[in-house]
Amino acid sequence: MASLGASRSPPGSRREPEVRSLRQDKYSVLLPTYNERENLPLIVWLLVKSFSESGINYEIIIIDDGSPDGTRDVAEQLEKIYGSDKILLRPREKKLGLGTAYIHGMKHATGNYIIIMDADLSHHPKFIPEFIRKQKEGNFDIVSGTRYKGNGGVYGWDLKRKIIRYIHVLYFLYYRGANFITQILLRPGASDLTGSFRLYRKEVLQKLIEKCVSKGYVFQMEMIVRARQLNYTIGEVPISFVDRVYGESKLGGNEIVSFLKGLLTLFATT
Repeated sequence: MASLGASRSPPGSRREPEVRSLRQDKYSVLLPTYNERENLPLIVWLLVKSFSESGINYEIIIIDDGSPDGTRDVAEQLEKIYGSDKILLRPREKKLGLGTAYIHGMKHATGNYIIIMDADLSHHPKFIPEFIRKQKEGNFDIVSGTRYKGNGGVYGWDLKRKIIRYIHVLYFLYYRGANFITQILLRPGASDLTGSFRLYRKEVLQKLIEKCVSKGYVFQMEMIVRARQLNYTIGEVPISFVDRVYGESKLGGNEIVSFLKGLLTLFATT
């Protein structure tokens, strides 16, 4: 993938304002973690590599929720290796939810753009420069990675994740039947509602979190639904989603039940 800021362009070219804009902008990556001791060093290294090669100003904020596997210790070492100006550890004592993790991370974010992604290597940082290009081209409020358009795809999904996907499809096909016309008129404007690899303008993410009432795995879906209601613009970039190599998936029976309950709440409030 071509570097965003490595090559020099002739004076007066369209490339020059783009490079200058990238140097002025700052991108804060929020990485909520729980038991990601093995994955964290790899994802941080890939992030640093991608940003450094692209000449992008960045910081990585790690929000660890009291992981018992030593994730916090690993994060402290990474902070020493890369510097506290690039790696910021902002831990919490216990698991308090994804939405509150973003709120906590944004309190410490100094960037004007926020990138959210999983820390388990499901989301490859190589797509981030493409997110940024897409945002600049369309002046979008949000850029969302999609597994379901273009050359996007899903690899290594287990049965539990497939069930979540199928439930999501059934929800929009059947549970919204009475409001089908409304759904067409107010469709979310994104093909991957449950994805969690996105770029936001900081003020947009703050506003959306204030509006969202869902928790758990429905939270990401509601963010896009609310974004459409608030007339925020959404761009999409095809991504490859690869299921985790190290550690165990956070999806269990309780999460699937919570997902169903959350969908009913979202149905009632949108």
